[in-house]
Amino acid sequence: MFSLVGLLMTVFGFVTRNDAAMYHRSLDININLIWGLILLVFGGMMLLLANRAKGKDSGGK
Repeated sequence: MFSLVGLLMTVFGFVTRNDAAMYHRSLDININLIWGLILLVFGGMMLLLANRAKGKDSGGK
């Protein structure tokens, strides 16, 4: 879920990166792009850790 939301926010931030009026309230910082990338990385790490834990469970017994 984090990866999906992160991907959507990253794409939206990338598409609207030249819209100065939209990012005026956030001191001209493209907050959608930044947080989208953070969520994308976090979601990827969670998926990686889940796959590692899944592999350990199947080999135990």
